[in-house]
Amino acid sequence: MPGKIDVDELRVGMFIHLDLGWMAHPFPVGSFRITHPQQIDKIRGLGLTQLRWSPERSELAPPQAPACATAEQTEQSAATAIEESPVQAAERERRELLSAQRAASTLCQRQFDEAGQAWRSAQDQVLALPEQACRDTEDLTRSLLDKMLVDGDMCIRLLSCAAGESAGSHAMNVAVISLLMGRVFGLSDAEMLDLGTGALMHDVGKIDLHERVRHFDERFDKDDLAAYRDHVAHGVAHGRRMGMKPGALLVLAQHHENADGSGFPLRVKTERMSVAARIVALVNRYDNLCNPPVLAQAHTPHESLSLLFAQAQSKFDASMLNSFIRMMGVYPAGSVVQLTDDRYALVISVNSTRPLKPNVLVHDPKRPRDEALHLNLISTPDLGIRRSLKPSQLPGDALDYLAPRPRVAYFFESVHAGVAAHEETVSA
Repeated sequence: MPGKIDVDELRVGMFIHLDLGWMAHPFPVGSFRITHPQQIDKIRGLGLTQLRWSPERSELAPPQAPACATAEQTEQSAATAIEESPVQAAERERRELLSAQRAASTLCQRQFDEAGQAWRSAQDQVLALPEQACRDTEDLTRSLLDKMLVDGDMCIRLLSCAAGESAGSHAMNVAVISLLMGRVFGLSDAEMLDLGTGALMHDVGKIDLHERVRHFDERFDKDDLAAYRDHVAHGVAHGRRMGMKPGALLVLAQHHENADGSGFPLRVKTERMSVAARIVALVNRYDNLCNPPVLAQAHTPHESLSLLFAQAQSKFDASMLNSFIRMMGVYPAGSVVQLTDDRYALVISVNSTRPLKPNVLVHDPKRPRDEALHLNLISTPDLGIRRSLKPSQLPGDALDYLAPRPRVAYFFESVHAGVAAHEETVSA
C-alpha cells in the first residue's frame, strides 16, 4: 500500500506518486520508479516536502535477513506458485494487463483534458490580457515538450472527444501532431517553442469573425470567403499584440499557404514558408478533413491521408508529406479496419517505427468491450490489416462494439512509459 516519505529520503528504485497536475511536473507520467539520481534532483526542485510511494512496487536493495527467514520465504513462494493453476495465472496476467491498459488510457485522456483547459484559459485572455495569453500559451507548449522530448518511441493515441469541444480539440490536435513532426525533423528547442505556440494559436484570428464564417464552407459567396480568409490577418494582429516571437507569428501568417502558391493570403510558395508553417499547414489540413464542422462530411483518418497524398501532393512539401504519413501510420489512430483473419478492429494507437503494425481493439463477441485487451500487431507477425473501412461498412454488432468516434482527438504517449510495452505479450 502507498505510504508517505520525506523527499530527502528518496532513493533510486523507489516507486513514487506525484499528486500534482500533469503540467506541474516534468515527467511523462505521475507515477513511476526512480531509475537515476537526476530524477530525485528534479523531484526535490518541485518544492515538495513529502510524497507517496509504493514499497511493494519498488526495487530497492533488500536488507540482509537470516538464512532461515530466506528459506521460509522461498517455501512460501513455492507454495503460492503451486496453488496457482495455469488458468489462474493467465487470468491474473490478463487482469494486470487490463489494469495497465486502462491506466494508460485514463492518463492520456487526463493530460489531453488538462492541456485543453489551459488552451481555453489562454484563448479567453487574448483580448483583455494579450501578453498573459502569450505567456500561458508558451508555458503550455513547454509542458507538452517536457512530456514529449523523452528517449524512445512515441505512440499517437486515439482519445474520446466531446463534439462540443471541436475548437479546442482542433487546436490540441494540430499542436500535438505538429510537435511530433518537429521532433521527427530535429527542430531546435527555440524552433519547437515557436512551432507549438503558433500551432496552438493558429486560428486565434477567428475570435473576430462572425460565427457563420468561422469555418470554410464551399457554399460561401465572394464576401463570405473574403471574411473567412481575413482570420489570418486578424490572427497576426492578435499575435503581435500578444508579443509572439517572429517564428510563431509566421505560423499564424502562413498556415493556409500552399507549396505551389495556391494558398492565402499572400500565395507564397514553399521556399518562402517557414518549416514550422509548412508543418502546421499540413497538419491543419489533415485535421480539418477528419473533423469538419459538419460531421456528415468527415473523412476517416485513413481516407484523409489518402486524400492528402492523391489530391494535394502539389500543395505540401513532398518530403514533409511523406514523413507525416510515416509518422501517422498508413492506418492512423481512429481508423476502422478489417484484419487478415477477417475480424474487424479499431486502431487505438500507432508507433511510428512500425506504422503497419498498430495497436487495435478487436471486435470480440465473447468479451465485453471494456474488458477487451488491445492487440499489438507487432506481436503477431502472421496477422495484419487487410483494408480500411468506413464505419458504415461494419456489421451492426461490430459497429456497436468498436464505437468509432464521430470526431478523432489525438495525444501522445511514450512507448516505454505507457501500456504499449505490455501489449507486446498479448497474442491473437
